[in-house]
Amino acid sequence: MKTVQQENLKKVLFTVLRMSIGWHFLYEGLSKVFSGNWSSYNFLMDTHGFFSPFYHWLVSSPSLVKMVDMFNMYGLVLIGLALFVGILVRYASYAGAALMVLYYFAYPPFGFSFMGQAYGESLYIVNKVFIEGIVLLFFSFSKYSGFGLGELLIKLRERKERPQKEKELDMGRREVLKNLAFLPVLGLMGWGSFINKKSDVEVFSGATNIVNREGIDKLEGKLPKGKLGKHEISRLVAGGNLMGGWSHARDLRYASELFTAYNTEKKVFETLMLCEQAGVDSINIAFRYGGLMAKYKKLTGSKIKVITQVGLRKENGQRIMDSLYDEINKAIDNGSDILQVIGNDGDLLTHINRLDMIEKMLSKIRAQGYTAGLGAHEDESLIVCEKNGIIPDYYMKTMHHDRYWSAHPLEKRYPYEVILSKNSIDHNQFRDNMFCLFPEKTVAFVNSTKVPVMGFKVLAAGAIAPEDGFNWAFQNGADFICVGMFDFQVVKDVNICIKTLKNLQGREREWYS
Repeated sequence: MKTVQQENLKKVLFTVLRMSIGWHFLYEGLSKVFSGNWSSYNFLMDTHGFFSPFYHWLVSSPSLVKMVDMFNMYGLVLIGLALFVGILVRYASYAGAALMVLYYFAYPPFGFSFMGQAYGESLYIVNKVFIEGIVLLFFSFSKYSGFGLGELLIKLRERKERPQKEKELDMGRREVLKNLAFLPVLGLMGWGSFINKKSDVEVFSGATNIVNREGIDKLEGKLPKGKLGKHEISRLVAGGNLMGGWSHARDLRYASELFTAYNTEKKVFETLMLCEQAGVDSINIAFRYGGLMAKYKKLTGSKIKVITQVGLRKENGQRIMDSLYDEINKAIDNGSDILQVIGNDGDLLTHINRLDMIEKMLSKIRAQGYTAGLGAHEDESLIVCEKNGIIPDYYMKTMHHDRYWSAHPLEKRYPYEVILSKNSIDHNQFRDNMFCLFPEKTVAFVNSTKVPVMGFKVLAAGAIAPEDGFNWAFQNGADFICVGMFDFQVVKDVNICIKTLKNLQGREREWYS
């Protein structure tokens, strides 16, 4: 083989290797840019190893997170584009190698013995980040740049500077085509990636996830909104179960533990971002998760409306009766937008005839300039409050029918059963299986009241299909519904809600929102 042929073969191999790594960078970068909601926060927060304090510092403020996000997304795009088309290869290689160092030491693969089993990308010492970093260092010091735009520009410049040797330096059509070969390849790969979109893009770190973009593409419309006090919010409100792990899984003892194991802080944040992207712009949470929501909003810049359930402070499981305003004040400090008296306390205080305490809490919320809601599982709680002139800005009431297998018989139910009863092993008795004990009574009250109603537990904790539960709640007077959703349910539930509202029939109550 002639020397010229050997040289050309080296350049071809170098070009293929350079373009391959360039495409990896470019694809990762563009995937993040076009996802619309990608953030490095979870990746940086979960780092471990000697340098984890540095990575945690990078997410210590929203401005730093945004800066890191921009650096990652557009750094990957620019480095990838430069390597792919073959321009400024040495500088792009320096930058790429530096980025690989940062990725590598964020999750250093030193935790496995070489005698043990490697899981996925967690290889011992050498992983793909390490290999690509080494290759980029090689590019940095190599005299080759391969075929590409840079090579073409150099030859054009030489030709211009030495016209007397024009024939010597004439590249010819073949040389030009060699250096521009990346153009059809780039177009073909780009088109292929566009028509084969996938929801989870593989990234260098193996830990930086893009929220399900393919799911968002399947949205079938825009989620309608309504007014709750001074706030305009989506008619589908996210439930706080994803944080608390309240699965209400009857006798499945492992369900709540599995629930919380799945919904890590990282997963909660991803789910919230997906909810917002799908049009769910509000969430109803228990008081204890106000700090987590404040953290989410601070780090992501989210505008999601936070509805916080407040009540009497508990110590060792016991309610402190003189703590009427403690949770209200702290919820306001955490940046809540709307406050409501939690259903358990609304039921309990009504049951023990302490309506004055409910009235004081609602007055306190309003005095601070906030929309004040009142929650309940029991119809009688709201009926008694309304009869005594205690009317909130909105009600939050359990709203579901009882046409599902695990619902115990009507004749076995009694008022305030949700807060007073213990779980029974008898299928005919209560076992965390019903939350709207007397559906007909609920419908009658909802249709008689003149303030907005937010229905919750509309699916009876998963016993009722969304198509059925959503329709029943809206048809029978709910102005909003609050639904706990896993990330993989969000887009589907939004679409069901849109269709339900669009095709709703038989609703007699006017919309009070």
